[in-house]
Amino acid sequence: MKNIISKISCVVLLLSGSLLSSCDKGFEKTNTDPIGTPTATPNQLLAPALVNVLSANMSRNRSFNNELMQVTVDISDAEGKVFRYDVRRSWSDYLWNSWYLECTNLRDIYTIASQPDNFNKSYQGISLITQAWVFSLLTDTYGDIPYSQSNQGKDGVIEPVYDKQKDIYLDLFKKLEEANTSLSEKTAIIASGDPVFKGDVTKWRKLGNSLYLRLLLRISGKSELAPAAVAKIKQIVDTDPGQYPIMTNNDDAAKILWNGTNSSSAVYSSPFMVNIRPVDFRVPSLTTFFIDKIRDWNYPPIDPTAGKGGIPRWGIAQGPNGYAGVPSGYEAGLGYIRQSYFYSDPQPTGYTLQTDPYTGIIMNCGELNFILAEAAAKGWISGSAENYYNKGILYGINYWLPTWSSNVADPKLIRYITNADIDWDNSLPLDAATGNSKMEMIHLQKYYSMFLIDLQQWFEYRRTGHPILPKGKALKNGGVMPARLCYPILSQSANPTNYKNAIAIQGPDEISTQVWWQKP
Repeated sequence: MKNIISKISCVVLLLSGSLLSSCDKGFEKTNTDPIGTPTATPNQLLAPALVNVLSANMSRNRSFNNELMQVTVDISDAEGKVFRYDVRRSWSDYLWNSWYLECTNLRDIYTIASQPDNFNKSYQGISLITQAWVFSLLTDTYGDIPYSQSNQGKDGVIEPVYDKQKDIYLDLFKKLEEANTSLSEKTAIIASGDPVFKGDVTKWRKLGNSLYLRLLLRISGKSELAPAAVAKIKQIVDTDPGQYPIMTNNDDAAKILWNGTNSSSAVYSSPFMVNIRPVDFRVPSLTTFFIDKIRDWNYPPIDPTAGKGGIPRWGIAQGPNGYAGVPSGYEAGLGYIRQSYFYSDPQPTGYTLQTDPYTGIIMNCGELNFILAEAAAKGWISGSAENYYNKGILYGINYWLPTWSSNVADPKLIRYITNADIDWDNSLPLDAATGNSKMEMIHLQKYYSMFLIDLQQWFEYRRTGHPILPKGKALKNGGVMPARLCYPILSQSANPTNYKNAIAIQGPDEISTQVWWQKP
């Protein structure tokens, strides 16, 4: 019996080996996709990474930035409301996870574009610019973060160190310098895979240098780096503008056009349509701070006659009291009702931001000119601060209403500025904690030009204290604007040693702890 079993076992083993050998034969050839490629190309990685970053940016702009910066206010007496500076730790995860995930793809673009079969200096430059953009968002939101060792899990680095924000900024500047040089060669890229500039590498170069100015200005208050930052700003704008081209008008604005309007074969749907229900989009009220000023100025993007179907370009609906808002930071139990709000889809014939193709903004020319206005007002660059200020107002409006005006000398623009009583006043002091000043004038207008641009209003308020926001009685955090988001809980458990080292250097992991560029 044992011999029979032994012989049967031998036969089974022989058959198994034969079958396995037969199955393995030609396996690789049979299971190789004849159409696809075994590795990704820069063209394939760029568009989805940018769309995903912008989707996260727009989501948190609406629900977080706008509540902190008094664009909108939730009509609620509940706890845990951002507009009362009651920022829970659960807010931290979404942006951290979304941004870091795409940083891997953006870094891979550079790696692939450096290989002989895919060598392309333009894709290298675009990778560096987009990395600088996303990592600046990360460090400006959280402070010290994993950077030099981040996104290297496939190489075995699963507990990356947290780099100091100063060191991160210095490396971002190196990236932008290299990007400017790489893009100067004007190597062609695939237009259909570029949802921002449709393959125009000259515009990518302008974006990189405009972003460079944004980041230089952000750290210009740090005494140890201020001289170098100011000198670089002057070099880009005055000394060597031919080598550092920047945006000249909103044709250079960096954006993704949504909903099939981007002139490419791909259709990118607005995150406001995909991720937000119409009922939720129109629930928050606009604040008195946001709506009262532009109502009194007769700001063109909220002028029904400048819109479509009687709906303003910004899709703002009048409330029970007309164009009016609700004060932010109000105490519970006061019984406020919603006033003006943003239309959603479906809505009366006309514009709605929920369906608007122009909401996917990375950076526009309005913001750039307010950067230049501040630099000129501080005497860092030549040129008229007033002229840059007026151009900032112009391009802030022009982005949404391209046919309204495109010339800083246009009588329509001058008439608007005069009638709104927002003329540049050179007799004002440069800065003041209360009342009017050149910085308040610049940053109040900049606030509106950066409408819908990720968390830039919040970052600039933390840097400058402008525009001066009214303080409601129910504000948490000692009535002080939150200075950062806390680190995600997962970072504490998955990377405990480096997390502890980071807070030992930066300070407690709280929303009140200032990041490096905020500290005196």
